[in-house]
Amino acid sequence: MRGVERIFDIPRQTVVRWISTHIQKLPTVADTLLPASPDDILELDEVWSFVLKKADPRWLWTAMCRRTRQIVAFAIGDRGKATCLRLWKAIPDEYKHCHTFSDFWTVYQHVFPAETHHGVGKETGETAHMERWNNTLRQRMSRYVRQTLSFSKSDLTHQMFTQWFIVQYNLDLSLTI
Repeated sequence: MRGVERIFDIPRQTVVRWISTHIQKLPTVADTLLPASPDDILELDEVWSFVLKKADPRWLWTAMCRRTRQIVAFAIGDRGKATCLRLWKAIPDEYKHCHTFSDFWTVYQHVFPAETHHGVGKETGETAHMERWNNTLRQRMSRYVRQTLSFSKSDLTHQMFTQWFIVQYNLDLSLTI
């Protein structure tokens, strides 16, 4: 964002306004999804990032449909129960019946229904697609690289760029399936 500001010699607020206007016109994540199937499985994971300084961590919580590889829902916040609950509430109703797989982070067991949720290790391969998506996210969005010089200066821009990436990712996938 700062590069655009410098190259075109325009105020940062103008760039933010343009991006914000564009993102407001995008469909919601739910509107980008292909129809759910009765046997769909969701893979869950969280990815670390930060806003302004590493002492202010933010966690991107995501739910991916294994069949379509689309991100069904996401939430950004801390690594606690409240953010996990926001992820659960963001999952569209047609996906809430799905079996879910995550790592053994205890918060998942408190939020997701015990009859459909499974905590598993990486060696099982049950979260392999989600882990692969995390790599794609880190390759395409420098905000999520572990040792980075690129970071968001505000929660608003962090949320906006993450939403934009996920919506575009889902739309691109829907064209190939």
